[in-house]
Amino acid sequence: MDLNAGLGASFGTWAMGDDAAMLPLVTSASVACGVHAGDPVTMLDTCRAAYELDVRVGAHIGYPDLPGFGLRFLDMSFDDLFGSVLYQLGALDGVAHAVGASVDYVQMHGALYDRTVNDAEHASAVIAAIQAYDPGLPVLGFPGSELLALAADAGHPVFAEAFADRGYLPDGTLVPRSQEGSVLYDAGQIAERAVRLAVKGEIEAVDGTVLRLEAQSLRLGGEAPDSIATAGVVRTALEQAGVELESFA
Repeated sequence: MDLNAGLGASFGTWAMGDDAAMLPLVTSASVACGVHAGDPVTMLDTCRAAYELDVRVGAHIGYPDLPGFGLRFLDMSFDDLFGSVLYQLGALDGVAHAVGASVDYVQMHGALYDRTVNDAEHASAVIAAIQAYDPGLPVLGFPGSELLALAADAGHPVFAEAFADRGYLPDGTLVPRSQEGSVLYDAGQIAERAVRLAVKGEIEAVDGTVLRLEAQSLRLGGEAPDSIATAGVVRTALEQAGVELESFA
């Protein structure tokens, strides 16, 4: 099982998260590319640290919206989104190569992540840009999404991720963040769900329905103040359960 987390989100004098503490706990790091978060120095530092720890680097692609942290939906045209994705890939790939690393996969962030689950137009712009940049670049995303379907059709390796710290609805989608139960905070419960996902390929929805999830990666959240401690508990639980932790990329 792969463990991934969104990192490199700090920019300028604004700091977010504890990348130094999270990096040793993951096998893949999705690094912000400077348009929804991150800046050149942060990108450089994060890629260098990931390379030194043998953690795979992925491009965390978002809407160009620094003030909104990429969490606001933008009605971008196909060409504008295509160009933005290319820009982000090129920026992170150049920085990564400067420290001996490489961009090994692509993952969407925030509102663009949510949008490309069901919006074929935005998903097609994203995949067209990835295809133009690197036809063999793996794509990590939500199972059953338009993004992964289009990526597979275009010949990209596709990998699905799951969320042990998010509530699931019976149809396999995530509980909206506006609703109660969307995010879980109990480290023991999250670790138990993570092990069940990795060992049995299943997770329990909010109504008790058991969902089958074929996921190759598990997202470690960074929202709660004790997210680093929770990530450590999750990793330890997986290791104790005999789950081999390695990047899919």
